[in-house]
Amino acid sequence: QMNRPFGAVDISANLKGAVPKATTAKILASLAEKGAIVQKTYGKTNFYVANQNDIETLDAGELAALETECKAIEEANNTVATEVKSLQSELNKLKSTPTDGELEAQIEDANQTIARLSERLAPLRSGVPLISSDDLAKLDTEWTKWRPEWSRRKKTFTSSVSIYPPFTPRRCTLTSIASSFWQLATDALPPQDANALTEDLGIEFDTSEHISLERGPLCAAPGQNLKSKPNLKRKRE
Repeated sequence: QMNRPFGAVDISANLKGAVPKATTAKILASLAEKGAIVQKTYGKTNFYVANQNDIETLDAGELAALETECKAIEEANNTVATEVKSLQSELNKLKSTPTDGELEAQIEDANQTIARLSERLAPLRSGVPLISSDDLAKLDTEWTKWRPEWSRRKKTFTSSVSIYPPFTPRRCTLTSIASSFWQLATDALPPQDANALTEDLGIEFDTSEHISLERGPLCAAPGQNLKSKPNLKRKRE
């Protein structure tokens, strides 16, 4: 309930169209003629308001009491809103906290990790060498044996080959086109066929890590910066 003017359109809309606007206007006009409500005309629009003489008025004391009560209700509402916000924050924390089952699973995973790492550390703590001196010597021998063979094959694969034009005028200088062995083998193939051939033959090209290792002291040529070439160390995990 509101003590304010209403038009026939407003009242019909508030009634969700249950009473047509024309019928609403007739009913309001009839009530105004009987003195139940007051009609005010502004331009071509009529507004209707309750007869203010029939409304009970409050004295100053009652108004002050109502204002005091309203302020008290507002303060209580603010207190409740603050408490609701605090409880909602606590609820969100509880929802993000793992359940007992999840905590048990996490503890079990942690215990398994500790056991696995402890098992790996046991030989190191006891001083048992993981690789014997004989095994290290064998590795050095194998490295010395197969490293030159690998370098030779890589050089054959990536070395440049000079190709001369089949028909060259006598007075023209012979021109050579440098190309790698693999480029010669795949130059006439479409890219997808060349990639397929690479996979079928198991060919792996050097990555940046390989290039860095090749330039490092481990792969240095004999007699070149021998002091910086490290020996193979015992592998520790």
